[in-house]
Amino acid sequence: MTHSAEEQPPPFEIVEPAAWRAPIIFNSPHSGSVYPDEFLKASRIDLAGLRRSEDSFMDELIADLSGRGFPTVSVNFPRSYVDVNREPYELDPRMFSGRLPSFANTRSMRVAGGLGTIPRVVGDGQEIYGERIAVDDALTRIEQLYKPYHRALRRLINKAHRAFGTVIVVDCHSMPSVGVSREEPRRPDVVIGDRYGTSCAPVLADTVEETMSRLGYTVGRNKPYAGGFITEHYGNPASGLHTVQLELNRAVYMDERSRARGERFAQVARDFAVLADVLAALPLDGLEPFASAAE
Repeated sequence: MTHSAEEQPPPFEIVEPAAWRAPIIFNSPHSGSVYPDEFLKASRIDLAGLRRSEDSFMDELIADLSGRGFPTVSVNFPRSYVDVNREPYELDPRMFSGRLPSFANTRSMRVAGGLGTIPRVVGDGQEIYGERIAVDDALTRIEQLYKPYHRALRRLINKAHRAFGTVIVVDCHSMPSVGVSREEPRRPDVVIGDRYGTSCAPVLADTVEETMSRLGYTVGRNKPYAGGFITEHYGNPASGLHTVQLELNRAVYMDERSRARGERFAQVARDFAVLADVLAALPLDGLEPFASAAE
């Protein structure tokens, strides 16, 4: 959707509960669907094509959790415009007119794939821009959107960490039901990413897997998604900072062609609430720094 300047929603929204039930934050960084007009003009792909990169409705699936005692974070700008699940300056020099700053990471795997902080392609590999964009435009997006989001998320994480001694970020994403490669096996309903055991205590990923399996979902781990920058950057179990990424198969809750909510939409939202309740019931002392290492 597009909005006029007067009714532009904020770049991201944090909804904190009146009272926190547990130090668990549900984050949706890729569900944004507010497309700036100048971005649509610069894109050689139509809006429907750009929207294929969205984790559609993920913000809605977690929206009720704030009323149950869990803060929620959602981004309103689209990931095809700025991707907050990247390092601040993963930038592809081929996209820009002008010189990138020397500190830009121009050689990451994500940049090579066209999916840097300012993406070159949408999820299915189509090029977004008809011509190069100004370096200053990219840096402005990072200053005005990317950095404020991460500052706010960091503040929220620190607040929970101070109050509870530990914090769990559940980073909520959705994935296409089929991969780009034909060789890839059929995707499960849910993929849990914990950076191969490094971004959260093992009990957390195990609990998510057991709970979602019990609710009837097929579950995979770390393939094809082990977690992006958010999982890696905010996950530091030795300091009591735990991050787990959830990738939900879009075919479970929506029609991928028409981008309409599916029959199971309300049930999936209820299942997220069940998962939140189960995680909230975990004893926090089991997540203490080095608890798992000491056993």
